[in-house]
Amino acid sequence: MTAPRPAAPPDEELTRLAALHGVATSYRPSPDRTVTASATAVVRALAALGVDGGGPEAVRAALAAREAEQAARLLPPTVVHWHGGSTPAALAALPPGTRLLVETEQGETRASVEQLPPGVHTVTATVPDGRTARAHLVVAPPRLPTPTGRSYGLLVQLYSLLSSRSWGMGDLGDLAELAGWAGRALGAGFVQVNPLHAAVPGAPTDPSPYRPSSRRFPDPVHLRVEDVPEFPYVDDADRVRGLLERAGRLREAVLEKGALIDRDAVWELKREALELVARVPLGPGRRAAYCDFLAEEGEALEDHATWCALAEVHGSDWHRWPEGLRDPRSGETARARAELMDRVDFHSRLAWLTDAQLTAAQRAAREAGMPLGIVHDLAVGVHPGGADAWAQQEYLAAGMSVGAPPDAFNARGQDWGLPPWRPDRLAESGYAPYRRLLGALFRHAGALRIDHVMGLFRLWWVPQGEPPTEGTYVRYDAEAMLAVLVLEASRAGAVVIGEDLGTVEPGVREALRERGVLGTSVLWFERDWDGDGRPLPPDQWRADCLATATTHDLPSTAARLTGEHVELRDRLGLLTRPLEEERAEAAADTGEWLEFLARLGLLHGTGGGSDTSSEEAEIQAVHRFLLRTPARMIGVWLPDGVGDRRPQNLPGTWDQYPNWRLPVADAEGRPVTLEELAGSPRLWALIEVLRDGGPAGPSGAL
Repeated sequence: MTAPRPAAPPDEELTRLAALHGVATSYRPSPDRTVTASATAVVRALAALGVDGGGPEAVRAALAAREAEQAARLLPPTVVHWHGGSTPAALAALPPGTRLLVETEQGETRASVEQLPPGVHTVTATVPDGRTARAHLVVAPPRLPTPTGRSYGLLVQLYSLLSSRSWGMGDLGDLAELAGWAGRALGAGFVQVNPLHAAVPGAPTDPSPYRPSSRRFPDPVHLRVEDVPEFPYVDDADRVRGLLERAGRLREAVLEKGALIDRDAVWELKREALELVARVPLGPGRRAAYCDFLAEEGEALEDHATWCALAEVHGSDWHRWPEGLRDPRSGETARARAELMDRVDFHSRLAWLTDAQLTAAQRAAREAGMPLGIVHDLAVGVHPGGADAWAQQEYLAAGMSVGAPPDAFNARGQDWGLPPWRPDRLAESGYAPYRRLLGALFRHAGALRIDHVMGLFRLWWVPQGEPPTEGTYVRYDAEAMLAVLVLEASRAGAVVIGEDLGTVEPGVREALRERGVLGTSVLWFERDWDGDGRPLPPDQWRADCLATATTHDLPSTAARLTGEHVELRDRLGLLTRPLEEERAEAAADTGEWLEFLARLGLLHGTGGGSDTSSEEAEIQAVHRFLLRTPARMIGVWLPDGVGDRRPQNLPGTWDQYPNWRLPVADAEGRPVTLEELAGSPRLWALIEVLRDGGPAGPSGAL
């Protein structure tokens, strides 16, 4: 493993200044090893927080200013109070005789923090010498309720799930159909999908759902155009017929001719159709509903739609726009918005239509008996040139990118190209943009998966122009981030699942569990790492988790069992060791698990037979094992149900592999439609394993 180059370490005063702003000057990649961050990384991280650390005099001045500020400050900008708990430390530390005045978000006035309703309130403290201080007061339930019973569900990348009605990629109509079938016929309790955030437009569009233009608004490429109420009233029959014929050719190319999913072609076609739909006048009821949506979403939607309209004229990277348009609050932007009002309205209407179909998908899931329904996914951040980065500049750290330090799996570290939140600005705002983001996502979600949930505690900041090794950790107020998360999830009655795979800082999993946030456990990684390293017995797994055999970033179960994932990486030149070594290690790992499954009596043929060499039987055995664990949620990677070999995403690749562009396929690589999935004997046999694991009713409970 290559460690960061030995740049000059921070001196004592710079270390003190960094600590006061939550910037780390060292980190521990393993319990027995400490790595010192370079002074350059620390200084640039401080600069992104508005602190000058560029030289001894600047450091001393900044240090003195920060220490004076903290000494004079009565309250931090945001205070957390767990409902029913003790008085927050920041309030308890106020001088005796301090008077408190709380203005609740419900419009009430209180003289105490006791018995406050959950919400984000304002507290004013007046100390005996007359000084006053105001702060945001987040009052949250102490924890999210634990899901009752156990449930199993399907995990799928929505774009990969094509039906006979799709326009070249899976859409929200397909999601509603899948949820209705899975809930009623399979007894599934949930369907988990990839992030459906709005992508950055352009050709070619970045296909990754984890690098969106906006996390706040969904992508209209997921719309089922025929389900838009105004579509039947488009008065150009010839153009509609032509659009449907082109949609059929896109679908046929993917399903029958081996073409990759072409998101750009799908969007070009849907945009043309939606332009026609937008010409159809809304009826009075629909118009009123649209106006309500505009009023509810307010400035956030106006910003998003304005960015979309400006991007059509000036390109999709706002840094390259005319200078006056780079500021969403400038007079030039206001004038451009007025000139482009038709386009702003068009993109606002697309957000409304997509919101309605997201709502319909969740309604279909719940009506099918699912206790959770749709599990949505929250990406770590947003594209630096996209809508959120433009509209929320004040909350993002300029010149910084989120990533990961070097570890045993990636000696060079990682740079994800996503600007991080500024923790100071979040706190000053009472976490307003974070709250609005969560509220929007929970509106359509029975549960929310949070990618890299460790980011609620700290993130690895990489200065632009530097390699990922030259970054440092910046800490967030984890209590406040968790309190807002618990508050918004509890308001929606939703479950939260944290993706906590990989290197996790000590105490993080415990803090998440204390607040009712579930973790993520993947079978192949669950070993007794503190003991002999062998597969972890099922009764030693944690209960508060979503347990799966694989994820979108990992090989399918069939590929792992056969070793095909090693061969794929070899063909693409991704191996760092000789092929035979990689093959032997992968075979040993898989063999150890299969031997363990056999000892537990879980490895037997399909339909009760005795063919223990059957790949299908081995996939079933893996899921029988998951049932033996106490995990509250068990997820089945939908492509595993039909023996798909190909990963949806192969980390470390860009052009070498068709990441995020593959349809669900069978063991021979033939695309499988939603209709064919519903009749697949192999998928039904796998689901029977889950149904036989305990008393399964129509709600998906075990």
